[in-house]
Amino acid sequence: MKNVLSELQDIIESSGIFLTEKELSNLEITDFGLGSYRQQGLAIHTYINTDRCCAKELIMLPNQTCPEHIHPTLGTIEGKEETFRCRYGRVSIFIAGVASEIAAVAFPKDINNFTVFKEVVLEKGQQLTLAPNSKHWFKAHEKGAVVSEFSTTSNDETDIFTNPDIKRSSMLT
Repeated sequence: MKNVLSELQDIIESSGIFLTEKELSNLEITDFGLGSYRQQGLAIHTYINTDRCCAKELIMLPNQTCPEHIHPTLGTIEGKEETFRCRYGRVSIFIAGVASEIAAVAFPKDINNFTVFKEVVLEKGQQLTLAPNSKHWFKAHEKGAVVSEFSTTSNDETDIFTNPDIKRSSMLT
C-alpha cells in the first residue's frame, strides 16, 4: 500500500495539482472488490459533493482501468452528468457509439465485462462531457493520469457496473 500511495503522490505532484497532506491521507482508493488495484482501480479526491454539484480529482496509475459503469436515473433523480478534464497524462474514455477500429490502449483481460468501445482520447487540457445515463469506462495511458471530474451530485453507491462482481465501496487496504 505504501508503494501505491507513493506512486499516486508522484503522479499528483507531476500534474501540478496541489493536495494537502490531509487530503492525500483521505484519498478514496478502491479496487472495486476485484483485488487487482494496479489493473482495475481508482484513487479519488472529492473537493465537494452537494445535492447540486460535485468536483473530484481522479488519479490513475499507468495503464489502470476504471471499470465500465453507468450513473442511473433513480426515481425523480436524474443520472449524473459529468465532465472529465485531463490534467496530466492521457486517458482513453470509452463510450457508446461506433467502436474505434484501433484503440490507443490495450483492452482489459476481462473484456467480456465491457460493452462500449468508442474511444475518446483526452490529452492534458482536453475535456469530454457525458450526458446522464451514459455507460462508460476509462483507462490511463503509460504515464498514468489525473482527471478532474465536474458533475451534478454524485451518488457512487448507486452506480451500476457491467461486471457483477464489482463492489463499489471496496477499499484497497
